[in-house]
Amino acid sequence: MAVASEAADGPLRLGVLGCSGFARRRMLPAMAAHPGVRLHAVASRSAERAAATATPFGARPVVGYGELLADPELDAVYLPLPAALHAPWVEAALSAGKHVLAEKPLTTDPGQTRALLARARSLGLVLHENTLFVHHGQHAVVRRLLAEGAIGELRALHAAFTVPAPAPGDIRYDPELGGGCLADIGLYPVRAAVHLLGTGLDVVGAVLSSAPGQRVETSGAALLCRADGVTAQLTFGMEHAYRSRYELWGSEGRITVDRAFTPAADHRPGLLVERADGTRTLTLPAEDQAVAALTAFADSVHEGKGGADNEADLLAQAELLTRIRRAAGG
Repeated sequence: MAVASEAADGPLRLGVLGCSGFARRRMLPAMAAHPGVRLHAVASRSAERAAATATPFGARPVVGYGELLADPELDAVYLPLPAALHAPWVEAALSAGKHVLAEKPLTTDPGQTRALLARARSLGLVLHENTLFVHHGQHAVVRRLLAEGAIGELRALHAAFTVPAPAPGDIRYDPELGGGCLADIGLYPVRAAVHLLGTGLDVVGAVLSSAPGQRVETSGAALLCRADGVTAQLTFGMEHAYRSRYELWGSEGRITVDRAFTPAADHRPGLLVERADGTRTLTLPAEDQAVAALTAFADSVHEGKGGADNEADLLAQAELLTRIRRAAGG
């Protein structure tokens, strides 16, 4: 096995397995702009698509994912393939000695997620799931406000992430590729619940519904509960008006975070804190959460951290997604 051998103080030489729209729109520009990352190569099954994606960023086009993994100059890979293809290609990348940043969800099965994290640890390689919003600083401010008692004792979280229906033929409608709104859209409010309430959450109930003619779920809701009675009410779907928000309700007030999961890089968050004695808005600096996620990944590689830096949260998220599907009868 050829283990990645990046210079301790040099940029991380990164290759991309696949040319998804999200990768081209969001992640490749962030890589090109990040001083700690060098976009080295982009692989596709199509030579034309590889060239069209790689050339604008000065990267080398490669035909075939295996060909890219065999590149000895490559330190790490970013994997934006459909969810059902994550597990085999993450395993292949780790076996080739590459650190891995994989799109969410890392896999569609908690057992596979646990096994891949253990594999990465055993090889001394970094494996991160690319859940961008957890790296945005606005959520650290929210957690600080909760710890300081800004809204008294926490009672409940209400989180929603919904998007309009994708175009016909979108991979999110394909069950063989890991489609459906739970893993793709519902993951966000589920991860918000873990991020803000901790890993000790149980699924009280859940509903998953499919639009007419679809073979995957297109909307859903879940109720989670912590041992102390704090609840999380989650709504998600991909046949809705756009909404990206969560609210934390306490004994003395409420915190509202709008554009919580997919803020633009130039968006200045305004955290609304409401109490009986008045309302205030905390306006925070703009931040590119894609750049922040890349920074966390590169830092973990350079610091020699194997596995994931948020492994407990990642495993709790994977388990909750499975339990929500089971509670909904799926």
